[in-house]
Amino acid sequence: MSQEPEQDTHSQTQTQSQPQSQGGSSSSSAPTSGSQSSSGSGTLSSVDTIPVRDLASIPEEEPGPEPWGRLLPMMTGVRVHNCVEDNYTFGRDRRCSYTFSDPAMKGPWMNTYSKRHFRIFRENNIVFIEDTSANGTFVDGDIIGNGKKIPLANNAEISLAGQGHKVFVFIDLTADEQENLPKEFKAKYLMSRKIGLGVCGEVKLAFERDTCKKVAVKTINKLNFPSVGTATRNAEREIEILKRIDYPCLIKTEAFFQTEESYYIVLELMEGGELLDRIKSKGQLEEDIAKLYFYQMLKGVKYLHQNDIIHRDLKPENILLASREDQCLIKITDFNQSKILEESSLMKTLCGTPHYLAPEVFLSASTEGYTGAVDCWSLGVLLFVCLGGYQPFHPDISDLPVREQITQGHYRFIQSKWEKVSTSARSLVKKLLVVDPKKRLNLDQALEHPWLQDDAMKSLAHQIMYPGGEGDAEPQQPSTSRKRRQEDAEEQPAKRQKPDA
Repeated sequence: MSQEPEQDTHSQTQTQSQPQSQGGSSSSSAPTSGSQSSSGSGTLSSVDTIPVRDLASIPEEEPGPEPWGRLLPMMTGVRVHNCVEDNYTFGRDRRCSYTFSDPAMKGPWMNTYSKRHFRIFRENNIVFIEDTSANGTFVDGDIIGNGKKIPLANNAEISLAGQGHKVFVFIDLTADEQENLPKEFKAKYLMSRKIGLGVCGEVKLAFERDTCKKVAVKTINKLNFPSVGTATRNAEREIEILKRIDYPCLIKTEAFFQTEESYYIVLELMEGGELLDRIKSKGQLEEDIAKLYFYQMLKGVKYLHQNDIIHRDLKPENILLASREDQCLIKITDFNQSKILEESSLMKTLCGTPHYLAPEVFLSASTEGYTGAVDCWSLGVLLFVCLGGYQPFHPDISDLPVREQITQGHYRFIQSKWEKVSTSARSLVKKLLVVDPKKRLNLDQALEHPWLQDDAMKSLAHQIMYPGGEGDAEPQQPSTSRKRRQEDAEEQPAKRQKPDA
């Protein structure tokens, strides 16, 4: 049961605390003259004092900036170097930040160093080393290559002009401990800072050692589950799903690793971050951008359903953006709650994020079960959040508990948020947020809704999804799904003639 745009009458008491400026009284006393007795000669006697002004306390020296890295010598004559700035050059040239000029270092090998041999620098708190030499810079025995850079790991050994000519060992003073990572992982990737946090673990930025390619590493900690068996089942199911899927709007995997404590899933990195953060930064999305994103979401979820996968946890945090630009590719991620359906099976598990759960999950999970229609409801909530900038089912929106708001389909279009949103867009929201899953729009019907019949948007979406022109805009359909699509297409013209509710 939805309400049309109206003046918001919900009482929202906003307490805004502002610092109050209190007039503090500061008193300073000028030095007073003590009694002075002058001798006949006009000089002060030994017991007289000269009044002086009180001095401020002696200032303490400001501590210097803490180094973020340290190069320790591995040969005689090489001195320790602390990295405080973000860029350092090393070589024989005196203009370098670090010059190999100590008399103790003189020897036949000194002539093999280049005037500007290598560079160490930081970008976004990630440490890199660049080879600028003629005779080679080596890290842990592997040559970098002139003009190339690689991420520099903690405890890496740097050799100059020869694989075995070790000069420095690099200590990253800000690095996370990586001892517990799988050996195979450490051989291929360098783990960096945390960029996300989930229910079962965290997501960190990492670099492929050979190419410096950025990736995201999702860690699933087995200890975060009630039992190791549950962790294993969930993680293995997610890994199985990630291996199975291949579609532009779904996150891609690079590799899998595990230890006794954790699973490590290496994923492509989405530079634009989460959809939730984009919505928060803008307040609400412009309608044409929301349409572009939502079209891609529908296509991605449709691909999942065609492959018998139900996501079950669609929300803005699980929609990632490829770039900081508004017009960009989106990808659905986080399949930890997803389900691979067997033939004609129903789901009976209460899972997902409460504000985005479909009514039947609350009403029928323990009895009749539910189907993939739950994803269509969650997509409706997602579209509502994109267009309106707030959740339709939330304790602040109604006096009803969130569960009852959802099971009764009780939500409201707040006038100030929805006045610029088209009637057609609101219509699609309402047809997805239908309590009865049998009356709710399915994915094909949603894609055929008038709001999405925008050829310019579809053309842009397909260019974004298939930038090289490779691939088919419509994925291969199973025969039963193709027949259903044809039947829907035959009925659609009649449906389009009906007025938008």
